[in-house]
Amino acid sequence: MPSQEETRLVEAREGTHCVPSLHDQHLCEGDDFSLLLGGPLFRLWRRTRLTGDRLELLRRRVIVMVAVTWLPLLLLSIVERHEWSGGVALPFLLDLDEHLRLLVALPLLIVAELIAHRRMRMVVRQFLGLGLIPDAARTRFDSAVASAMRLRNSGTAELLLISLVYGVGVLYVWRNYVALDVPSWYGVVLAGKLHPSLAGWWLGCVSLPIFQFLLLRWYFRLFIWARFLWQVSDIDLRLLPTHPDRCGGLGFLMFVRIAFAPLLLAQGVLLSGVIANRILFAGARLSDFKVDLIAIVILMVFVILALLLVFSRKLEEVSRTGVSEYGILAQRYARQFDQKWLRGGASADEALLGSSDVQSLADMGSSFDAVNKMRWTPFTVRDVLQMSGIMLLPMLPLTLTMFSLPQLLEGLLKLVF
Repeated sequence: MPSQEETRLVEAREGTHCVPSLHDQHLCEGDDFSLLLGGPLFRLWRRTRLTGDRLELLRRRVIVMVAVTWLPLLLLSIVERHEWSGGVALPFLLDLDEHLRLLVALPLLIVAELIAHRRMRMVVRQFLGLGLIPDAARTRFDSAVASAMRLRNSGTAELLLISLVYGVGVLYVWRNYVALDVPSWYGVVLAGKLHPSLAGWWLGCVSLPIFQFLLLRWYFRLFIWARFLWQVSDIDLRLLPTHPDRCGGLGFLMFVRIAFAPLLLAQGVLLSGVIANRILFAGARLSDFKVDLIAIVILMVFVILALLLVFSRKLEEVSRTGVSEYGILAQRYARQFDQKWLRGGASADEALLGSSDVQSLADMGSSFDAVNKMRWTPFTVRDVLQMSGIMLLPMLPLTLTMFSLPQLLEGLLKLVF
């Protein structure tokens, strides 16, 4: 049994109450913000020793999840002799969709938790470390952190996610949009109704729900993150129009790109598996999914980056005010420089060569140029392209399906010789 002190520390990390020690004072003030260290699933993993207090034991969680979701499907398919052929059009070992879903995308969702925990905690700390939160607004910032932690720990929310998985995800979405209408290792479709095999029952009752729950749980975390950013954007942040990052000092928010990269990659792997099965077993072509690919990539990248647009209004105000204020300052300095060096204002013994006035004028020009080029978004087009590329990366092997084997061999020979 954990000691009373250990229990208090764990509760402090999960945002349930604050303890007065110096370390936990920082936890209460949002210095250890995390979207992942809480909730029923996290507590279950801690009790079953699949994680520590800081999402340690990553390899153990991945192995256990794969053993629960994928291994029984293999064993049951072998029992039913559907692992390789067994008279079905889609045997288990050739089902790229499920292998990519459970052996690649599922581990990526778990890995993404650790990466996001570390990166997003750093991002939130920057609001405090860079002095962006005025002392008068510190209470509002701490309240936003505490509210996010309470929502993260909500058991009701995860219960609703489970209900959504079994009520909609498996029974409707998977059966109507993912499952192939051919005899397969997980069952056959007769009169428009799927009749599952033993492996199919495990897939529908255990494997798919686990995967879909982890995915929906990520979407819920994104919602919490969006809500937190919205609350912070209402604070009168101390932004600087001359900040070198060209967005008032909020450039650190693009660390989120790294935090969510495994999630985007998992989405790409999941999508590539679905398309691969359609191409290999349903006679589809990669070009048939062009519109779907573009729409899904735009949607996912937009969902992640659009969360940062809540600061655009404030950045616009800082930019416009900065251009006006620094324009007035530059006008005053340029007029004084003009009067001194071009209108006879300088003394006869003062040399222009080596004067600091010229360098100061250049510095003033650089400062005004930085203010004038300040962005209204905390991300660039390059960031959008990089995140799109991450999601499309798993699609690259599917481009080989656009060419026949003789064409591929001919192209290879041309490259070599």
